[in-house]
Amino acid sequence: MTLASTRLEEVLLALKIAFLVLLYALIWRIIRTVSRDMRAAPAQESFIMAPISAGPAPPATGGRLVVQESPVLEKGDEYSVDSAPLTIGRGSQNDVAIDGDEFASARHVRFEPRRDGVWVQDLGSTNGTYVNGVRIEGAQRLAPGDLIRVGETDLRFDP
Repeated sequence: MTLASTRLEEVLLALKIAFLVLLYALIWRIIRTVSRDMRAAPAQESFIMAPISAGPAPPATGGRLVVQESPVLEKGDEYSVDSAPLTIGRGSQNDVAIDGDEFASARHVRFEPRRDGVWVQDLGSTNGTYVNGVRIEGAQRLAPGDLIRVGETDLRFDP
């Protein structure tokens, strides 16, 4: 019996040592990854702040959205996207509420002026947001004349 008991203790000791080795390897890997990320961070450019070596940031470019077709908005209505983000959706909390558009989500899309142009981003809508007939994933920069479809509402982007 003592032989089996001694053998069991040896196996448990080996398992404890193996567990500790794996634990230390995991901690070492985490520290290595974090230190590598911290060294690389200053080289990354931010959309919010200009790089330190650059001169003054150019003013944010803007534009306007012109209604082409909509069950709710008047054709030709214009919405400015100059200094602050503009949200569109069925909910009243949006900058442009399209309450009668059954295919639009409560918070459907956001237009955001940045240094390099105006960007459009779907906000997790059910039916998606389309730019020139293609459903967008993530943020996409708009070009002059792009047609944006939000529900059943079509908007044209003009700089």
